Order: sequence, then structure tokens, then C-alpha cells
Amino acid sequence: MASALLSRAITGFRSVRSSVPLAGDSRIYTSFLKRGVVASARAGPRASVSSLAYRLVRCASTASSAASMASSSVQSVSRNEPVVSCDWLHSNLRAPDVKVLDASWYMPDEQRNPLQEYQVAHIPGALFFDVDGISDRTSNLPHMLPSEEAFAAAVSALGIHNKDGVVVYDGKGIFSAARVWWMFRVFGHDKVWVLDGGLPQWRASGYEVESSASSDAILKASAASEAIEKVYHGQSVGPATFEAKLQPHLLWTLEQIRQNVDNQTHQHVDARSKARFDGVAPEPRKGIKGGHVPGSKCVPFSQMLDGSQMLLPSSEIMKRFEQEGVSLERPVVVSCGTGVTACVLALGLHRVGKLDVPVYDGSWTEWGSHPDTPVSTA
Repeated sequence: MASALLSRAITGFRSVRSSVPLAGDSRIYTSFLKRGVVASARAGPRASVSSLAYRLVRCASTASSAASMASSSVQSVSRNEPVVSCDWLHSNLRAPDVKVLDASWYMPDEQRNPLQEYQVAHIPGALFFDVDGISDRTSNLPHMLPSEEAFAAAVSALGIHNKDGVVVYDGKGIFSAARVWWMFRVFGHDKVWVLDGGLPQWRASGYEVESSASSDAILKASAASEAIEKVYHGQSVGPATFEAKLQPHLLWTLEQIRQNVDNQTHQHVDARSKARFDGVAPEPRKGIKGGHVPGSKCVPFSQMLDGSQMLLPSSEIMKRFEQEGVSLERPVVVSCGTGVTACVLALGLHRVGKLDVPVYDGSWTEWGSHPDTPVSTA
């Protein structure tokens, strides 16, 4: 009986092993067999067979569970939930349909280099997404949304397909990652999530980071930048693995904001600090007026996050908007300084069920630099 069990266990283990792409599985398999045989031999031939069979059954069960987890990956996450936990990402990090992007970006006055920080420490296997680089090269505004063709070319160069689930994180917690989350959604890809708490939470959870970028990662980041340049210079690029389809209802222009000042179809919510909104604190970019779009309301993006820079529960997010007189029963459009932190508001609103919140891409940098746009102050 023990011999038959051993035979079935070995057959089962080998079939699972052949179907699961576990890193270093041959070493695990060989090491396991050696430990099992040595330990069981010391207990005698009959116990040896029984014990080894039991160990093989347990190992096969573990491998089967890993295979099940890998096959579910992004299918196990709701599209209505905008973030995933560090624990989830750690469990699915090696799944073939999960792509991880480091989308760190910082304000100019912070004097931080996101690419250098990526090379010093990033989540294993993550690729670098250049927020400033993957942008509209014809605009004089910072990191504006690129064209469909340019975005598709850059994302394809990063090796991302439409079938993939994308997890985006940044070095602050939840900051610029929300911008890239919105970019994928505005181009029709809803299998995208922000890592809750970002790189700080990943490290606080005790998970490892890589301290150097692979040559493949550097080549892909460079290829994405080159693809953008080629598209805007009218040159041909390689075959696209990612198809982008603009969702215009998620993107607003200056003219739409002008019209909204008069007709108020949407509640306009500004993610900047209250001091900048009121015009009592200077704008970080020169030549930009202080104040806010007439009729807009202020909900600083930081109010979407807890002390660990993780997204607040739905009830708390609702409370933050309601306290500022924003009705979640009516349409909302969001803006900020350059279209980055407005996406944190969109992320929070997504969590409470408002899935189609447009972002004013030019935001205050565009509005505040125009000589004829109306401005309100405190």
C-alpha cells in the first residue's frame, strides 16, 4: 500500500511540477527528495516509503496551490477597487500576467531623481515608467497626456500587453502612481491598480527590494522614451503589443472647464493645498497666478490618505468630500497643479463608486497662466 501511495505521489508531484513555473523548482525538488530519503531511511524501509510518500503528497499540494494562485492573479481583483495590497502583490509578483511599474515622480523643488532612486531600490521585476517622458511632446505644459499612438508605442516598448494586469507604485506612498493609473484607464485599460502605500509600505511589510536595475529594465525604459520621440517626429516604431483607445469622458480640456464655470454641470474639486487654492501661498511654478477656478471647491489630495499614505476606507473618503460640500450624487471633475494629484482624488472617488471622474489635464498650470481666465481667491 505504501509503495502504491509513493508511486501515485511521485506521479502527482511530477505532473504538478511540470506545469508550475516555480523559480528554482529543480533545486527544491532535488533537495526535497534527498531530505526525504535520508530522513526516512533512518526510520527503516517501511517507514521510509510511507514518510517519503507523505512528504511528496504535501509538496505536491503546496505546488498545486501555487499553480492555482498564479493562474488567478489579476482575475481575483475587482476592477471597481483601485488599489491592491502589498501582500497581494507579493503573492502574485511572479505571475506572468502581472506587470509592475515604478512611476515615481517628484515636484521640481524636491530635487529628487526618480530614475536614480529606482536604480537604488525598487520592487523586484518592476519597470520604470517615466511620467515626464511618456507625455505630449508638442505641449509646453509639464507631462501632459500623450497621443494614443505615442502611449501605445511606449507601453509596448515596456513589454506590456492588453491582457496584462498592471500594478503601479511610487516612492511616496500614493502620489504619482495615481497619475499613471489614470493614464492607463483614459486609454481604455481597466486592468490597472495602484499599490496601496507604495514602496514605503512594501518595505515596511518586510518585503525585499532590488538594489540595481537589470539591463533588460534599462533597455525597456530607454526604448519607451525612444518610441515616444519617434512617434512625435513622424517616424515608424516597432509592432505594438498594446492598443490604446482614448476614453474622452475621462479627460477634460481648458475649454470644458470654461463652459463648466457657466453651466456648472460638474462639481469642480481642486486637489491643491488650501493655501494655494485661496491664493495666499505662491505657486511653485513661475508666472502662474494664485487662486482657483470660480465655483470650484478644495479637497487636498492628502485627505484621501491615512498616516501610512494608504487609501482611506470608503466611509472616510465620503466624509472628506461631504465636509467640503461636494455631493457624491452629482458629477465631479478634478484638477490640481499639473494633473498629478488630481488623480489621487479620482482614485478615492473610484473607491466610493464614482468610476468615471474626468481629470482636467492642464489643471492650474494651464488655467493660471492664461491672461483671460477668471480667477477667484479667498
